[in-house]
Amino acid sequence: MNILYLHTHDMGRYNQLYGFAARTPAFKSVAEDGILFRNAHCAQPTCSPSRATLLTGQWPHCNGMTGLVHRGFSLDDPSRHLATWLREHGYNTALFGFQHEAADPTTLGYKMANKLEGEAAEGEWDAFIAKNAANFINKYEGDEPFFLTIGFQAPHRVFFRPLGDIDPNYVQSPACLPDTAETRLDYAKYLADLEYADSCAAVVLDALKESGRYKDTLILLTTDHGIAFPFMKCNLYDTGTGVTLAMKIPGYEGGRASDALVSQIDVFPTLCEILGIPKPDWLQGKSLLPILDGQAEQVNEEIYTQVTFHVVPEAVRSVRTQRYKYIRRFGGPTTTVLPNIDNGLTKTYMLENGFAEKPLPREELYDLIFDPAERDNLVADVNHAQVLDVLRNNLESWMRKTGDLLLAGDYPAPIGAKLDPDV
Repeated sequence: MNILYLHTHDMGRYNQLYGFAARTPAFKSVAEDGILFRNAHCAQPTCSPSRATLLTGQWPHCNGMTGLVHRGFSLDDPSRHLATWLREHGYNTALFGFQHEAADPTTLGYKMANKLEGEAAEGEWDAFIAKNAANFINKYEGDEPFFLTIGFQAPHRVFFRPLGDIDPNYVQSPACLPDTAETRLDYAKYLADLEYADSCAAVVLDALKESGRYKDTLILLTTDHGIAFPFMKCNLYDTGTGVTLAMKIPGYEGGRASDALVSQIDVFPTLCEILGIPKPDWLQGKSLLPILDGQAEQVNEEIYTQVTFHVVPEAVRSVRTQRYKYIRRFGGPTTTVLPNIDNGLTKTYMLENGFAEKPLPREELYDLIFDPAERDNLVADVNHAQVLDVLRNNLESWMRKTGDLLLAGDYPAPIGAKLDPDV
């Protein structure tokens, strides 16, 4: 069974798979031929830690990747990467495009990393990657099954695609943002980049079909975290941690959707069980196989998310159940952490209206049934005191169990890490 790990950058769930007015037919086709997880979350809504958790099966503070690779953070043990594990169990591993888990992708276990033919035209990097990946698929004659990673840069800011026929006047801004001309134009630019990423994915999926490998290839489609707008990327609200997660698995019926509460940390053990290979002893997630087999509706009673470093430190931890979300800030800034929010029209508009002074509560508690937008903080509500106490204790217990140094005070950054927003 071949494996295609197809991932985008900063997409969250804002695409056609989740009912948004976005034209992503290639992405949707993966879900239609597989299973769509509608309540999937990353472990940390920042680029490197999110990907590192999925690909090592360990929490960021356990695998060492608590910040960004290009700012000096790294995995404690790169050999725990999924590519290495699959290579050790008979897979030919190849990478085309973006990865954010190591400065040198060959340390992660990729036998071939970005062996590219031709040159990329300006602004066409993802299309160039897709074409090379398609050539790899069409020409592949190896005896081993392949594990092919394809990483697209889009729709990460800076948005560079022309709007085409996307008219900002008829775009609905994400619900957590004000509906203004600025936010509509900003979101329209996101949609244009998203459609470009989908068109690149179509090239790869078409190659699988043309080569006759589509039916026998497991496809994992996901992204790292929420889209690059305020209250989303780098935030522990569902708009930040919620991710696209669809899996097409040979032998399993397609067109299914699951509301199970899952984390990307669950992907590694799931793949091991599907493929029939051993699970390494360092894995901290749970296999989703009972859900895939229809034996269970849930495997997680709660999941955990965190932020430690992005552009600047921001120590936050969270526990989420199906009904409640508890977020705790461990010291640090008391107002909006502006360097950790990508620049753009929306951020500028909000800054002009006092965004920099917006206070950050030390604790937040939300009832996700009656307040799915996470607006009504119930920390001071006596009717939710028991729930608050349980989630506080559960979060602290998880932090102790997993060796989260944040409980002891400030979390140390690696020597030489770049924590200056101007760098």
